Amino acid sequence: MRGWLSVYLKGVSMGAADAVPGVSGGTIALITGIYERLVGAIAAFDPRVLADLPRAYDPDARERIAEMLREMDVAFLLVLGAGIMTAIVGVTGAVAGIEKSSPAVLFAFFFGLIAASAVVLWGEVRVDTRGEKAAALVGLVVAFLLAGESASAAVPHSPFVLFVAGAVAICAMILPGVSGSFLLILFGQYIFMSNALHEFIDEAVGVVRGGPLEPAVGPAVAVASFVAGAAVGILTFARVVEWALANHRQVTLTFLVALMVGALRLPVARVVGADGAWPVARVAATLLAGLAGAVAVLLVDYYTDDLDYVEDEPTATSAARND
Repeated sequence: MRGWLSVYLKGVSMGAADAVPGVSGGTIALITGIYERLVGAIAAFDPRVLADLPRAYDPDARERIAEMLREMDVAFLLVLGAGIMTAIVGVTGAVAGIEKSSPAVLFAFFFGLIAASAVVLWGEVRVDTRGEKAAALVGLVVAFLLAGESASAAVPHSPFVLFVAGAVAICAMILPGVSGSFLLILFGQYIFMSNALHEFIDEAVGVVRGGPLEPAVGPAVAVASFVAGAAVGILTFARVVEWALANHRQVTLTFLVALMVGALRLPVARVVGADGAWPVARVAATLLAGLAGAVAVLLVDYYTDDLDYVEDEPTATSAARND
């Protein structure tokens, strides 16, 4: 039990990191020593076993399913996932409350987190070749334009968009240095999903207590769409990201850092566009929030600098698969 409690608490740490846009859950997985086990468990999934599910009555099919589940270390993933979800629910609840009362302070904090993350990763980036320059330009332009759409609330919250957002954001679990919440902010879905998650929990509790079902449908569809996208993303798109890092590391990192720089447009727009007067106290709180976000990321980088996680990541992934 002590071992599983340790895994659960490591999941809580990962979830807390993933719930704020600046610190990656993948980095926390490395710090806590479970990165290789996590990536190895995810990589063990074989889509071909899905064909065996309708034939689970057959002993051979059942054996193949059981073997894949053992290789995927399902008990580990479930306990870790429970810890991650515990932290995400708690942190996003706090974020939703702050967004309603002090949106300028919240997005200033996000600005500091994202800006410092870009600075931290900048040392790993080169912009020498044409491919690297093209990746930097494309990443910057795409993020800048998408951040503008998100800041103006032009990005919809349809099930399809939430599915795609979930598929992309979950890949941060295998990208130490890149935050899944940052990607959700870029897609304009972070605040919406934070509110939808807690609305779903509240309405689900109400249904259990005998309340009406209709109010729970909307948030349930949003959460289900996001979770479905995350499931597909971690089992498929994550492999594409892993391949890109293994074979085109500099171009991929350059693109990711350019995304971060371009995405800074969104928190700036939210801070500048915040309603209300700007007395000295509010200005000071906003500036301090931005500074606090930057310091938090820089401290994490300082205390994990010896991990050299960006360079070692392919090796860790390969080792996990070889194990």
